[in-house]
Amino acid sequence: MPLALLTGFPGFIGRRLARKLLDADPEATLVALVEPRMLDAGTEAADEIDRERIEVLCGDITDRRLGLSDADYERLAAEVRRVFHLAAIYDLSVPIELAQRVNVDGTGNVLELCLTAKGLERLAYVSTAYVAGWRTGVVYEHELVMGQQFKNHYESTKFQAEVWVREAMDRVPTTIVRPAIVVGDSQTGETQKFDGPYYLLRGIAEANRARRSIPQFGRLQANFNVVPVDYVVEAIAAVAVDPEAEGQTVHLVDPEPLTSREMVSLLSQRYAGREPQGRIPPRLVSASLRIGPVRERFGGTPPQSIAYLNHPVRFDTRRAVDLLGAAGLAPPRFSDYADAMVEYFKAHEHDQSLKPVLA
Repeated sequence: MPLALLTGFPGFIGRRLARKLLDADPEATLVALVEPRMLDAGTEAADEIDRERIEVLCGDITDRRLGLSDADYERLAAEVRRVFHLAAIYDLSVPIELAQRVNVDGTGNVLELCLTAKGLERLAYVSTAYVAGWRTGVVYEHELVMGQQFKNHYESTKFQAEVWVREAMDRVPTTIVRPAIVVGDSQTGETQKFDGPYYLLRGIAEANRARRSIPQFGRLQANFNVVPVDYVVEAIAAVAVDPEAEGQTVHLVDPEPLTSREMVSLLSQRYAGREPQGRIPPRLVSASLRIGPVRERFGGTPPQSIAYLNHPVRFDTRRAVDLLGAAGLAPPRFSDYADAMVEYFKAHEHDQSLKPVLA
């Protein structure tokens, strides 16, 4: 039976991808590499999906041999056909040492396994559209090293990792996917944490409860690019088996994103039934969010996130359109699933398990 290795399980995308891969191929089996602190959650998730076809291995991508025994490592090298590398630190305030160890060294260690795996058919590496850093204008899928600076250590280390992956492409059959900001399911709204753009909803909800005006702090010209998790999962699964996708990099983004201002306005209408009023300058917002009480008033929004509301960049999608269009996939427009996102938030906004831990 074809064997796949998945890192980043049982995370938000990883859990859904595992189910998708097994559903797509009744003969497939999956090894989920799970870090020790997530072992119980990983085992529980595997039981829910298909314990007979998912083997949970306790390991650590920051270890040169992935924290595995010699027997397990050599077995994977001999049998694995596809590797899905999702594991990373997705935190805009992550310290450089931790980001380097997980995002860069961890990716290098996964690449070492791929180089050893003689029967490997594909590495599907999940990067991010924000390896573009502070670049403005149009960013193309084939581009990477363009002299850009970065907003945070998350972006810079994901950039370093993608450089490493690209350098190995002549020896490892690879497809790189670069999602934008991932939100909940486009049909159900289900998500794992109310972070990222959900901070907008949290701020709108706080203002609505207090009967205050809802502020507008999105830049008119800046796109705020979000993409639903179900599209991301379908796309990763599709490119991993597409011969035409080998050696390609694809943006998993909204090709026609709303501006930040339009996004705030739409979420305010859908949640509170009213438009935002007034606009707070981005620098003032960022500075204010460093003050605890003000930050709470805006739903706990971290100051690092404001840059993404006010950064004028657009991601080209011509390769994604060609490759994924052939598989019948296209990203839905945000306006088509905004109701699902807002309704799920309304139903669960007081659920403590969905609230992000604030630094």
